[in-house]
Order: sequence, then structure tokens, then C-alpha cells
Amino acid sequence: MYFHTQRLVNEIPVAAPDPAAANALQEGLGGQFGEMRTMMQYLFQSMNFRGDATPYRDLIHAVAVEEISHVELIGTTIARLLDDAPRFKGHKDAPAHGGSTPLETAIGRGHSNGIHNIHHFLVGAQGALPVDAAGNPWSGSYVYNSGNLVLDLMYNLMLEATGRLQKSRLYEMSDNAAFRGTVAYLIVRDHAHELAFAKALETLGVNWGKVLPIPNYDAFAYPEVRVLMEQGLHLQQHHWRLDGSELGKIFQGSSPANDGEELSVPDAPPPGFPIETGAERPEEYAPGLTPELEELADAIKRMSAPQ
Repeated sequence: MYFHTQRLVNEIPVAAPDPAAANALQEGLGGQFGEMRTMMQYLFQSMNFRGDATPYRDLIHAVAVEEISHVELIGTTIARLLDDAPRFKGHKDAPAHGGSTPLETAIGRGHSNGIHNIHHFLVGAQGALPVDAAGNPWSGSYVYNSGNLVLDLMYNLMLEATGRLQKSRLYEMSDNAAFRGTVAYLIVRDHAHELAFAKALETLGVNWGKVLPIPNYDAFAYPEVRVLMEQGLHLQQHHWRLDGSELGKIFQGSSPANDGEELSVPDAPPPGFPIETGAERPEEYAPGLTPELEELADAIKRMSAPQ
């Protein structure tokens, strides 16, 4: 059973729309190593967990729940980056009135050069889709759940390393502030998850450090990443539980990165940031509520307001 707070796990900086950046970010959402993959892989591993090794199940489950918030964050960022089509200015019976074509952005006109995904405008209404950057649908076959704890932890560590590698490449593709703000946050949290799975493997006697971490670089070179790491965000793992968790039995003590840092499991979840509802898009024929439903919604708000 899950409880949801209507807030984003990280703030999305205000920036100009950029459909090309949105399409690149789709890889981080629906790609083979994206956030939908990590969310589903860890959820299935925790649901199918067998035996009494509760701290390991709690660790995998904690990361799984956090990944749900990452799917929400990256999907919302994509929607913000896509909010670029000019508003419909013609008559309601003449969509191209005055020679305007409100959805010309979908095929790259009137915008900077870059690869767009026309499905963002054609199948969706300027919102995120469960696909990768090439438009391939997300697949359940990506999910790895062997039932063997060591194998699953090794695979999870590889998945987080590959995810951080790809997000580091994404960071280099655009200087859009909204794009980089989200990518930087996910780089740091992927780092934390690498440490979580590495620490779990160490407790099982696995010498993971012979080949990892990947990518091996100074993340402080990215300004947005440096700010978050200076706050110690890469050394924390929230348990997201209301009824107690044994995650802290594993994610504790010195960091497996051997950099002198200490790991921690905060009791309180992060405060989060407000989620702003996107504007209506008449040119997408997704106008929102009818006047009648709007009046009903306003009445419900008045009824539920504190007296």
C-alpha cells in the first residue's frame, strides 16, 4: 500500500520549452536503463522476495518507492519542456485561421534545430510518453528478477551505473535549466543507489569494487550536481515507510566509495516541491473542463475549504 504526497521530489527550474531536449530526456524515462525500468525492476524484486533477509528486501523496496517519484519528476519535466506550441488564435471553426499552424512545432518548424518526437504532439497532448528517445515503447522484458539475491543486487548495481552513465551523457546534450536541473538530481540519486546496492553486496562478501563505479569521473565538474552532493544527497537513502524499516542495518557506516563519507537513512522523507498543473492546450483538443464541470469543481472546492 502506498501513500502519495502531491509534491515533486525535486524542484524543476523555470526555463524555456525545448522539444528536442524533451525527446532526449525520454531515454531517461522509458529507455532500457531509464526510470520506468528501475521502478518496475525493484518493485518486482521486492514483491517476489523470499526468505527472512528483511533488511535486503527493505533496501530494494525503499529504492523502488523512490523511483516512483523519479518517474513523476522526469515525466513532469518532459511535459514542461514540450509546452511550446503557439496558442490557438484563430476562430473555433478555423484552426489555421490567418495562416497560423498552432502545432507546427511538432515537425520542427519555428524552432531551433533538433530531433523531435511527433508523438509528443500527435499521440499525447504535449506530454511525456512511455517510450525511449527513439520512440520505442517501454518493455516489461527489461525487468530482471532472478530470485537470487546476489545476482539481483549485482544487476541492480549495473543498472544504476548504466543509468548514471547515460544521464551524464544527457547532461552534456543541453544547457536548458529545467532539463539540467532534473538530470543533475537523478545523477546524484543514481550515485546514492549505486552506494546502496554496493553496500548490500559488501555485507554479502562480494568484492564489487574491482570493476565499478561506472562512470568514473569527478561529478563536481557539473555545477548542479556539485550543489546537491555538497548537501550530502548522494549519501542518503530514505526508507519511505510508515511502519518501520530495517534498511538502516545495511545502509550505514562508511561509504563503499571509500571516500571517508558516512551513509545515513533519514527518518523523515524529503519535503518536496509544489506540482504546478499544466495549462490547457486548446490546439491539442485537450481543453480541460467544460464550463459546467468547472462550476461543479469550484463548488466542491468551496465545500472542502476550511470554515
